Amino acid sequence: MKAILLDGSKENDSMGGRMSAALSQELQARGWETEIIVLRDQTIGNCAGDFFCWVRNPGVCNVNDDNRRIADEIVNSNLMVYLTPVMFGGYSSGLKRIVDHQIQNIAPFFAKINGETHHAPRYTNYPDFLALGWQDEADTQAEAVFRQLTTRNAINFYAKNAVSAVVLANQTGSEIQAVLSGCLDQIQNGCGILAVRASEVVNLPAAQASPFSPAIRRAVLLVGSPRTKKSTSHSLGGYVLERLEEHSIQTETIYLHTILKSTEKMQAMFDAVDQADLLLLAFPLYVDSLPAPVIEALERIATRRHERKTGQMFAAIANCGFPEAHHNDTALAICGTFARQAGFIWAGSLALGAGEGMVHGGRLDEMDGRVTVLKQALKLAAEALAQGQAIPNQAQALLAKPFIPAWLYRLMGSYGWQQQAKGWGMAATLKNKPYAHIKE
Repeated sequence: MKAILLDGSKENDSMGGRMSAALSQELQARGWETEIIVLRDQTIGNCAGDFFCWVRNPGVCNVNDDNRRIADEIVNSNLMVYLTPVMFGGYSSGLKRIVDHQIQNIAPFFAKINGETHHAPRYTNYPDFLALGWQDEADTQAEAVFRQLTTRNAINFYAKNAVSAVVLANQTGSEIQAVLSGCLDQIQNGCGILAVRASEVVNLPAAQASPFSPAIRRAVLLVGSPRTKKSTSHSLGGYVLERLEEHSIQTETIYLHTILKSTEKMQAMFDAVDQADLLLLAFPLYVDSLPAPVIEALERIATRRHERKTGQMFAAIANCGFPEAHHNDTALAICGTFARQAGFIWAGSLALGAGEGMVHGGRLDEMDGRVTVLKQALKLAAEALAQGQAIPNQAQALLAKPFIPAWLYRLMGSYGWQQQAKGWGMAATLKNKPYAHIKE
């Protein structure tokens, strides 16, 4: 039996080594072979969102770095373990970077699971899943979001058994060891995928702006897609900004994927955030959460917010490749938790299903009647935000309404993936299993 431990801790966080050592000791005592991969020491680029691992070289990421080796190790393990500080209820950006690359281990075709649309499995067998997070101090909301995220990941990664737990950094070694032992007992006893308990069902933080919020004078759009100006995220967020400009609100757009490696560009973003009355984040859903570079940007913003400008609002727009908009819920809960922890007023969110199929990065004003309801929802949101108010429920309901039946979307989507692969001469290899060395 083999376990792979993916340590997503930061360099100055000793909990990663502490957790991996304790878990490795417990696993070895039970007869497991363990491999610890400290992700910050690996070369792992960000997922480009090009889906080449599905249609150009099925089952293998287009970027030839350590992500391929780790994806191979995961498929050929019996247990995959995530080790991470709990960041706003989600994973660290260092862990999320390899999580995003795990889509090469599933297939592009669609499947129906528990009434929802998901991607089909590529391999016959997948490892069990254990997610272990830690917090400096207890935060029940963030912990609940973390548990929901790991549950959603377990579904998408076809884990037969999945367990998650959160510990505190000040717990003793024996207390942590007891938690780890209990988690492994559950895995080995075949606990199944842990559903979120009714008491832990995560609702987005109340979308109520403070009655003392000032009028919005300056708004900044953070675009979280690697496709930048050609992305659906830019289309949605940009349309809101245009409506805000009609209220004489100054606007600025920042593309997060283009600034993280530049000290000057990062400082410019910090300055823009400091001056903004409204921060609007628009992003595509990546494996039930935000793309790794977006998480990294939020981590950096949160770290430096020692002197906070009062009354700043934060709102988010998420779009996913599934017809059901509720796939975005966990990612938006992470956004709401970020807003609370970083000292912003949470102004609510919008969730769009099948956004890429409908918008595909086009300008909404140049599209036909299919986007009428979409534009209506965004206008309602912009009107509220311009007045310093939260996004109204009416806008959320309009945007979340499916524009195509799920069964038809799954049928057309699978055909679309076949056609894309055909364009690369890969139609016959879409179901390749390049890492099936041991378990298949």
